[in-house]
Amino acid sequence: MRLGIDLGGTKTEGLVLAPNGSERARMRVATPFDDYDAIIRTVADLVDKLEADAGTSAIPDIGIGMPGSLSPRTGLVRNSNSTCLNGHDIHADLTEATGRRIKLANDANCFALSEASDGAGHGARCVFGVILGTGVGGGLVFEGTLIEGRNLIGGEWGHNPLPGPDIMEAPLPVCYCGRAGCIEAYLSGPGLVNDHRQHTLEQCETAEIVAAAADGHVPAVVTMARYEKRLARALASVMNLVDPDVIVLGGGLSNIDRLYENVPPLLAGPVFSDVIDTRIVPARHGDSSGVRGAAWLWPDA
Repeated sequence: MRLGIDLGGTKTEGLVLAPNGSERARMRVATPFDDYDAIIRTVADLVDKLEADAGTSAIPDIGIGMPGSLSPRTGLVRNSNSTCLNGHDIHADLTEATGRRIKLANDANCFALSEASDGAGHGARCVFGVILGTGVGGGLVFEGTLIEGRNLIGGEWGHNPLPGPDIMEAPLPVCYCGRAGCIEAYLSGPGLVNDHRQHTLEQCETAEIVAAAADGHVPAVVTMARYEKRLARALASVMNLVDPDVIVLGGGLSNIDRLYENVPPLLAGPVFSDVIDTRIVPARHGDSSGVRGAAWLWPDA
């Protein structure tokens, strides 16, 4: 049995997988807001409930996907947009609270591992997984192995500067990380909303902008065109560096169908190649991919 937890900013999801990969139990609860101790208790309680629901005894190894990563210097959480986690020894605290062995990974890394293992990137040698949601993250899997990197920041493309900024990108939006002009500040859901408001003075949610563009509302059409060009430029930087076989999109904005039609042709300019065979596809497991990837963190479970 494998048990995975996807610790998100608004929801925490847990999953128990049978040895053949089928689901034995699944549960989703609200993540306590800005309360570290309550988050630790929530995860421990969820583990107990999942095991009871799956009808299994204590599963000794638990994989947990989380926003941010652990510093290789201190072991403490850093770079999490769930800021109450930052500075805490979450590995030790979760180990004590659950009484199990814990393996932690960035949530986007878990997403990439899931889609490479048995999702939309299955069978590909090199898979780059992209999260386009409240934040923008990424993960790289090569020959079935998650590449976290020397500094445990592998795949963190969302905090690179948006490539090739022009006058339409000014003024550079400030990212939660403290930098200005990050890819996340443009391509996240809040980034799309802010960009639309800046250019149109219309306060709309992401779904409203997408729907309006589909109905031919010119300001929304222009906003989506800007978004698609920015996404193509940002993905091109990944392709020029890693040249993956497949790029799998996840997160709420990955459900925008027009991205898969409109973005690939825009890659021809910024990608340094006369041939572009990299596929850009939606996640097979949708918003459950992260929790599945967390369950796969223990390969010999």
